[in-house]
Amino acid sequence: MTTGEILAEQMDETRLWTNRLLADVAGNDWTWQPAPGLAHALWLAGHLAVSQHVLVHVRCLGRGILDDAFCAHFAIGGPVPSAREHAYPDVAEVRRVMDDVHATTLAEVRRMSDALLNEPATGKDGAPHPHYHDKRGAVTHAFRHEAFHAGQLALIRRLLGKSFLR
Repeated sequence: MTTGEILAEQMDETRLWTNRLLADVAGNDWTWQPAPGLAHALWLAGHLAVSQHVLVHVRCLGRGILDDAFCAHFAIGGPVPSAREHAYPDVAEVRRVMDDVHATTLAEVRRMSDALLNEPATGKDGAPHPHYHDKRGAVTHAFRHEAFHAGQLALIRRLLGKSFLR
């Protein structure tokens, strides 16, 4: 098994967990926030799609696959607007994008050679990321980042009265 295949498998296992956490989210629970400005499940789902797109497709492959308009709904760096304050794409669209980006990402990561994974990973501006320096780090950060947000989804589920998942 190649390094790219191992990384893709780990990324996919993380997504399977995220999808289990989202499987029974329905209706207004998608946009329920524990407090003003905190993430809701819809924002987290969109954010995971956008972050996977940026970490792998932009930083590793030098080409984005999502349009800027979709990405703008799920930007980092500030309070998360409520569904009353912001016109988010609908749940079906966010889930479709999340699934499409993930499938494309897995295919790309599986094809990554060790030489490519060892190259520096920079953003559109050429700046390095504070959490890693090479493309292998960008890929591993993608699923580490997703696991972090899966924890938020698990907490949101529990606050909504949903059962604990293992």
